[in-house]
Amino acid sequence: MVTGVKGKILIIEDERKISDIVKTYLERDGHDVSVADTGGEGISALKNKPDLVILDLMLPDMSGEDICEAVRDDSDTPILMLTAKSEEEDKVRGLGLGADDYVVKPFSPREVVARVNALLRRTLKKKTLLSFNGGALKIDVDAVEVYVDDRQMELTNTEYRILLVFAERPGNVFSRTQLVNMVQGYDFEGYDRTIDAHIKNLRHKIDPDSRTPRFIKTVYGMGYRFIGQPDED
Repeated sequence: MVTGVKGKILIIEDERKISDIVKTYLERDGHDVSVADTGGEGISALKNKPDLVILDLMLPDMSGEDICEAVRDDSDTPILMLTAKSEEEDKVRGLGLGADDYVVKPFSPREVVARVNALLRRTLKKKTLLSFNGGALKIDVDAVEVYVDDRQMELTNTEYRILLVFAERPGNVFSRTQLVNMVQGYDFEGYDRTIDAHIKNLRHKIDPDSRTPRFIKTVYGMGYRFIGQPDED
């Protein structure tokens, strides 16, 4: 289920089996994850300004150390190294280049998620108030309260979780299956169409005019997108 500080994660890893597993576990935990199969793709993906980079040190086209230096030349983005190099000297060198933590292969995906969350907690300031469309929608994360046009809305736990997933990632399109996994968890055995009923009820409370939605838009054949415009801090 979605808990804690979430972020935009870039995985730079050429072994698809490894990147798929890590991506699945991170998305299950609520993170927004993209994957680059080569160092060149990873360098290009840095323009999207990820909150954290998971970096394999042994890539086919360039060394992970060079990518680490490239990241550090441009930002303080946290870097978690994935490496088969277990010698202490290799670890020290990687950390000396600017990596923040490392995991040695083979590793537990749960350990990677735990280390990612620990790094994000230290580097991301969690917003406790999310506001959209000039304050038309406000979500008080600490108090678990939602206000629409300054009126408090009574949401169910599932409706609130769905709204929070949307609000933390405005503009992203989510399929029914993704929403079920992120809100209910991968072990949930309910039919994914049930998410439609929750979203219908949520819309009725926060976005009653379905002809001109302010916050949740249906993307036909794909899922749903949150279209609310974040207010400046």
